[in-house]
Amino acid sequence: AGVLAAILWNRVTWFFAVPSSSSHALVGGLMGAAILAAGPGAVHLSGLIKVLLALFLAPPLGMAAGFLLMRLILFLAQLATPRINDWFRQGQLFTSIGLALSHGANDSQKTMGIITLALVASGALNTFAVPLWVIVVSAGAISLGTLLGGWRLIRTLGGRIYTIRPVHGFAAHIAATGVILGAALLGGPVSTTQVISSAIMGVGSAERISKVRWEVGQEMLQAWFLTIPATMAAGAAIFWIIHRLGY
Repeated sequence: AGVLAAILWNRVTWFFAVPSSSSHALVGGLMGAAILAAGPGAVHLSGLIKVLLALFLAPPLGMAAGFLLMRLILFLAQLATPRINDWFRQGQLFTSIGLALSHGANDSQKTMGIITLALVASGALNTFAVPLWVIVVSAGAISLGTLLGGWRLIRTLGGRIYTIRPVHGFAAHIAATGVILGAALLGGPVSTTQVISSAIMGVGSAERISKVRWEVGQEMLQAWFLTIPATMAAGAAIFWIIHRLGY
């Protein structure tokens, strides 16, 4: 029920081309289903606080990192020739790989954890150890979803927030990769979408704050704050339907 609620919410935000957090959606969906099934006591407050802190602190950190890194690049490259753009364009290949790896390192852990938890709960596994096939399926699903479904959101991130040139993409990638990898190493789930969006805002602000389309950022912020309440309600509703059907 919780996973289905997260999937439905992600489809809605994808349709409207608004970047949202699958991590927020998953947390909200699981909370809604668990509370309806076993009451508020089913939610472990200490674990929830850790998860929410990671989710809500990551965007400001991404924005700050993007701002500072872009300022540093502008200072170091102030005497450079226009040919430096070719260097940034080529460098984006490697920073994109880094961002993709950090995305997989963080987001795949949530997917693998949910699947493994379901296997343990159903008795298919005796201990909480992630099988190899779960790792392969999770990695494949994330890769395929990015390949097939990301273009609507790419347009938002690549042009609606700020008009991005290679130097901006280079800086935003490095900033977001650092925050996401740091969170993965600390065991804190974060939203790749939120972090890279915030990093782009930070990069744009460092160069020309008036050119950042803050109204797009406001739309995303509203979606982020709506995500957990909406998916909690959806998770509870889906669990109720499943329970009424006798499952």
